[in-house]
Amino acid sequence: MELKKKKPFQGITTWMKVVVACLLSKVLPAPSKPIILIGGNLGEKYEDNAAAFHSYLMKNCQQSYAVHWMYDPSASYVHEKRIENAVMLGSFKNYVLFFQAAYTVHGHSLMYDIAPSIDKYIFWNKNTIMVHISHGIECFKKILIQPEDVPLLERCDVFNCASSYEKDIKLNEWGMPEEKLPITGMARFDHLTYNQPVSEVKTILMMMTWRETLFGLSDTEFIESSYFQATEKLITDSVLNQLLSVNKVTIKIILHPFMKKFESYFTELGTIHSNIEFYTYGELFIQDEIQKSDMLITDYSSIFWDFVYMNKPVVFYTFDQKEFLEMRGSYLDLNHDLLGWKANSASEVIHALTRILEQGETENPRFADLSNYFSFTDRNNCERLANYMFSLNTSNSKLRDNT
Repeated sequence: MELKKKKPFQGITTWMKVVVACLLSKVLPAPSKPIILIGGNLGEKYEDNAAAFHSYLMKNCQQSYAVHWMYDPSASYVHEKRIENAVMLGSFKNYVLFFQAAYTVHGHSLMYDIAPSIDKYIFWNKNTIMVHISHGIECFKKILIQPEDVPLLERCDVFNCASSYEKDIKLNEWGMPEEKLPITGMARFDHLTYNQPVSEVKTILMMMTWRETLFGLSDTEFIESSYFQATEKLITDSVLNQLLSVNKVTIKIILHPFMKKFESYFTELGTIHSNIEFYTYGELFIQDEIQKSDMLITDYSSIFWDFVYMNKPVVFYTFDQKEFLEMRGSYLDLNHDLLGWKANSASEVIHALTRILEQGETENPRFADLSNYFSFTDRNNCERLANYMFSLNTSNSKLRDNT
């Protein structure tokens, strides 16, 4: 599945860069410090676990390691956030550093976060320790492995886990060797306050996940899809909008990045009701919105863990549960394991919101169950992952010999 459009002759130019970079890395002097390359969100945003771990490394490890953030050249956040040692994805420097690196850390995929199209040449790099930090905790969507993913997964050395629950998924469902699955916790939760419920709900974040069935739809087909119909039915409901208006509550809807083709159909809806705002994925920093928002409405997005961790309400709008399970499947039992309010229809979402807003039920009703899925709430997840990763310096025979 191609997540980015390729430029003309990109395959040839990439091959040339990779070949020369690989050869050059063998004759260049050893780096003065071990190199760490880290990236996430296809280089387009500074979010999630990869960004949190990068921030930790920059603050705590620069004396001993040369840390580089990988970014998409079309993105502006590197300059806005003044990210040091940022390297453009697909540049010649990118590939040279890839073959010199002691470690790489990626949130989505090596071929999108660290080095474009490197799946074809991944085994040319036999020395770098490669860490898949993941962009979220595995729970909803069962893994969908594409042919280009196989060599990347096989080559990866570490798939860190939030808990024994997630480790069990990666061990028994993904088929990953147990020695590649340390339980360290997830980096981004170091920036969240555990068990801090709000006194009242004034800002609701709404984020719906993607469906593979939406790829390739025409505009007409998309408008007729259950995905759009269910979203439209909810946000145009007069009872909902009266409820928001009376309680002075705003819903901020952030569209999935793959929704770009259909953004206009949602933003048009946002002009109808003043209490509902639509934003594209690139307009806001998700981690900021998570902390500022008082509750979440979602379908099957793993972002719900952030809200449960803070003990904030979550409403799951599972309007297409049967189709979702048939299409992709879920590791969670969607009838019993959802940590929040479950709503199969727009009217059930509104019923849950009424209880939350008018009866003050602002804590997550399933907060006590979080301990079944999280091993750590001490905000030391980055430190644990870093210590484990660096411990491979002596225990992993693939480590580059820089002497």
